[in-house]
Amino acid sequence: MTNSKKIILDLCGGTGSWSQPYKDAGYDVRLFTLPDNNVLEWEVSGIVNIVQNGEVYGILAAPPCTKFSKAAWSVKKADRDFHEGMKCVRACMDIIWSAQEIGAPLAFWALENPMGYLYNFMGEPAYYFQPWWFGDETPTRTKRTALWGYFNYPRRTVRTRNFPFISPHSRPAGDGMLDKQKRNEAWGKMSVEDRAKTSKEFAVAFFLANQ
Repeated sequence: MTNSKKIILDLCGGTGSWSQPYKDAGYDVRLFTLPDNNVLEWEVSGIVNIVQNGEVYGILAAPPCTKFSKAAWSVKKADRDFHEGMKCVRACMDIIWSAQEIGAPLAFWALENPMGYLYNFMGEPAYYFQPWWFGDETPTRTKRTALWGYFNYPRRTVRTRNFPFISPHSRPAGDGMLDKQKRNEAWGKMSVEDRAKTSKEFAVAFFLANQ
């Protein structure tokens, strides 16, 4: 089977950064993301036809993490709307399960979310990573991310983090530290959308392990 015959569903994929290496390699990538393509209505959308035809090779899913994230410390766990957050997770899993139930197992599937409260619903993740493990272009970034599913683990390329996190409020000590702090502040000032993007280095590593 040529790559052009292999359909990759990218659910809630935003800009499609996770599936980009598949697209670059000639795979038939189908990006379904809000607001134009609502995975919550997948059973009445084009997704259902793709799934029922048994032509899906792999599925990547990245439901919004807002309701599960521990990053917003001002919002107590008890005040988070898990019911609302799980709607998208359920839709993604329904699509994955439906693809499996027709008797043609996927080559792989993975659901991604930053480490937070989703494990209370999904159990322990199969794998987790930090972006810098793969030579992230923003080495100050720390974003411990979990993956559920079955897939080959991407090959980690960086073992030691030689670029320490520096608080934007700390006082620089010398030109080298000042340069590091500027780069760290640049990461901190990125938009929520940009910070949510899958790093291209991880995306490539995942692709190489799951072709």
